[in-house]
Amino acid sequence: MKVILTEKPSVARDIARCLNIRNKRDGYFEGNGYRITWAFGHLVELKEPDDYHKEWKRWSLESLPIIPEKFGLKARGDASAKKQLNTIRHLFKEADEIICATDAGREGELIFRYILSWSQCLSKPFKRLWISSLTDEAIRKGFAQLQDGRLYDNLYRAAKCRSESDWIVGLNATRLYTLKFGQNGTLWTIGRVQTPVLALIVQRDAEIANFIPKDFWELQTLYRNTVFQYAGGRFDRQVDAVELLSRIDGHEFQIMAVKGKKETVNPPLLYDLADLQKDMSMRYGFTAERTLTCAQQLYEKKHITYPRTGSRYLSDDMKADMKPLLEKLRRSFGPQIAPLDLDGLALNARYFNNVKVTDHHAIIPTTTLPDSLSSDEAKLYQVIVIRFIAAFYPPCIRLITTVQGETNHTKFNATGIAIESPGWQVLYKGDDKQETLPDFTQGETGLHQPSVSQGKTKPPKPYTEATLLSMMESAGKTCDDEVLKDVLKEKGLGTPATRASIIETLIMRNYIKRQKKNLISTEAGRYLIAIIADDRLKSAAMTGEWEFKLKKIEQNAHDPDQFMMEIIQFISGIILFTQKIKDESIRLPEAVIKPPIIIVPPDYDANKLGECPLCHKPVIEGRKGYGCSGWKEGCQFVLWKEAYGVSITYEIASQLLQNGRTLQAYDVHVGNKTFDAHLTLNGQGETSYIKAASQSVSGVKEAIAACPLCNGQIIETPKAYSCSEWRNGCKAVIWKTIAHKKITAAMAKKMIATGQTGVLKGFKSAKGSAFDANLKFVDGKVQMDFSKPA
Repeated sequence: MKVILTEKPSVARDIARCLNIRNKRDGYFEGNGYRITWAFGHLVELKEPDDYHKEWKRWSLESLPIIPEKFGLKARGDASAKKQLNTIRHLFKEADEIICATDAGREGELIFRYILSWSQCLSKPFKRLWISSLTDEAIRKGFAQLQDGRLYDNLYRAAKCRSESDWIVGLNATRLYTLKFGQNGTLWTIGRVQTPVLALIVQRDAEIANFIPKDFWELQTLYRNTVFQYAGGRFDRQVDAVELLSRIDGHEFQIMAVKGKKETVNPPLLYDLADLQKDMSMRYGFTAERTLTCAQQLYEKKHITYPRTGSRYLSDDMKADMKPLLEKLRRSFGPQIAPLDLDGLALNARYFNNVKVTDHHAIIPTTTLPDSLSSDEAKLYQVIVIRFIAAFYPPCIRLITTVQGETNHTKFNATGIAIESPGWQVLYKGDDKQETLPDFTQGETGLHQPSVSQGKTKPPKPYTEATLLSMMESAGKTCDDEVLKDVLKEKGLGTPATRASIIETLIMRNYIKRQKKNLISTEAGRYLIAIIADDRLKSAAMTGEWEFKLKKIEQNAHDPDQFMMEIIQFISGIILFTQKIKDESIRLPEAVIKPPIIIVPPDYDANKLGECPLCHKPVIEGRKGYGCSGWKEGCQFVLWKEAYGVSITYEIASQLLQNGRTLQAYDVHVGNKTFDAHLTLNGQGETSYIKAASQSVSGVKEAIAACPLCNGQIIETPKAYSCSEWRNGCKAVIWKTIAHKKITAAMAKKMIATGQTGVLKGFKSAKGSAFDANLKFVDGKVQMDFSKPA
């Protein structure tokens, strides 16, 4: 008897149908020498601290660090999970061979190995089904090429290290900061990956809040309806721009040179999950979680290949499949495929590269075409198919023209872009940008209209899901080059499969929030980052290094025991450092003087759905919604996967079922209106919404000047005007009260700009005697000057 374990019931049904197994039992299918059973995601998890030692249940600084000698496993708490787990254990015990058919990736491997270990069946022989799509053809081919399960031991070791390191860092750091800095029962949740991601967002928001716009002036001239920009760049002073304008005004404009070059723009690489999430965010405003959920649904319906991939390439053995796939797609995408010569497809190394395909290849459509799709699914399927078709189109050829002009020895430039051959860009109408120029001739002259325009420097933009995902991919480093991006991916924050959930977790915990398309930190998020004095907990680079080592463990190139020892040393150092900190040495930003309260239900468990509001039986996930497990007994409760335009993810569903409402507000669509609201679920199983109360978020006050000592900004705080770089050692400060006299922001600005205020009246000595003084700002400190002006 061979027992097959899948990650969810829908995949078990697909495999059963493909293998012609018809007999349905309680918790499994049976027939043809197989029993096919399923998990509900993570049915087995790491034990809680008090499962090892009862004294670890009480939160205390003295008990830290909590590190089990050997990690143990336990069944997930809900009744439906325990029942199914016992079914799996019974089947495993009776099996002659076990086949792992969970998702082909790190987390899928962990789900299977934890169940195998908990069932005490480690000695059983097992095989691995490794497929990248759920089409019947892929399933049959996968079963014909089953691998020895032990070939994936390194993948399991990496998954186990990830799971245990997250437990050690998250549990110990959360207890540490909650005990030391929690007030009024506030829970400060810290994670190995989520906290560095939060730090990136808080840092960006601080850069925006502290940004001081600066005026600049630009000189341009209009010649033959074309704007030429001054070649010397911007001016910091208006007088300089106006002076140069006066020198060229009235002189003829002459074309000195006309240069043209052709630029070849190749079609974009195929989608991996991160690139797909970024594109859907920019095109349609999809969240990363919404894109992943939709992609998973298309995958389970057999329309696309495995979505949780980090590769943008196909393997060489797939070249022969391209023509049949395009011929099949022609039924739905005829006009787009018509220009292609299917017998002479360009199958080059830009898209086919075995070295760059690891667990799974890029996301592409399958030969199973959809009959009907939801609005979200249709949008996602469309972009995946068009990106795939574009790979076989010729490059776009652009003509870049640079024109150099001159008037009275002052040089100007203009640049134009013309599409000579659109190539693949015909598939993306509206995306191609053209700035055509008239036909200029070297040596021609004529009248022109010079002018000066004023502008202001702009602050950095807040993170969107697309830009944050890019930063998570590269662990906080910016890069536009595709080759370098692949290198940086090796040290990213999280994995393609986990980044969406990290963002949603930060939102659920009220550390960040969505503001239209932007992701911004909340008061709670800024406060948490402010109290974390040890930068290692916030370091994107360090977390990226850990992810790099986990990938090396997968490749048998790094010792998992060494990795875990480094994690233990890391958290031990964090605890030792933090326990020595005195509370008064933590200086908080103006925006978060009082710690906010994070309201999360004490019994809320994000790893389970919850009970049916009608009959109180466990709720289970289906393809289109979350329904009652008592449906056979007649319970008709179902929570659909879309409500009021909001995609109901597993996490949102668990909040509704356990809490009766979502923990955060979403963009709710009712009729032609869109507004922020919390989704609700009442006792009759009906969804509704409550409009979110408008909350004023107190931001950091605008800087009054640049710091004269460093690259920081002088910011107003309750008691002083001080440098934003105080953490890095800058001592610049102007107290708001000096000798009983209030120092205004205008006085502070003048002192910083000119070095002194001039003689001020109204000071009082300790004995109450009035006196006058000139305040001088010297080396970041205020000094009193009593000398009389000459």
